[in-house]
Amino acid sequence: IELSHKLFAGGWNQPLTRELLHRGDAVGVLPYDPLSDEIVLIEQFRVGVTAGGEQPRSPWLLELVAGMVEPGENRQAVAVREAVEEADCEVRDLLPIAKYYPSPGGCSEFIQIYCGRTDTEGLGGVYGCEQEGEDIRVHVMPREQGYRHLEEGDIADAQTIIALQWLQLNHARLRQA
Repeated sequence: IELSHKLFAGGWNQPLTRELLHRGDAVGVLPYDPLSDEIVLIEQFRVGVTAGGEQPRSPWLLELVAGMVEPGENRQAVAVREAVEEADCEVRDLLPIAKYYPSPGGCSEFIQIYCGRTDTEGLGGVYGCEQEGEDIRVHVMPREQGYRHLEEGDIADAQTIIALQWLQLNHARLRQA
């Protein structure tokens, strides 16, 4: 796109040409069982990590359940839908964690992250929407193990880092409630 904007010192800048990826809005949800103090993370192949920058240990990333907001959907409905589709997991009592632009210098995507209460008993396996080419492994683990994955560099995407840090700060309150 070509655009101009107001300058802090007043006036307008010369027109700029920028590339902008219109991606749409997305939702991430961290399923959490406050009774067992366990979390649900998914693992799936991510093409973006194969294309440059510092390479993580693997292109199969541990991350939150997540999905795109379709026209007419609200964010909480997306969180509930994606938890079932990607992890066969029912989430309730969605608590907002954060809203942010992951890469505002070149992408319009806006993400809302939630923590959703769940019962982790019996969860695990491989899921995903076949039409979308998804091959998703579900991991149920103690909250502390998830945080260790973060500390050891096994978590490489922003929304999962944000959600795990938020849970580390708020788990005692959630367990009391």
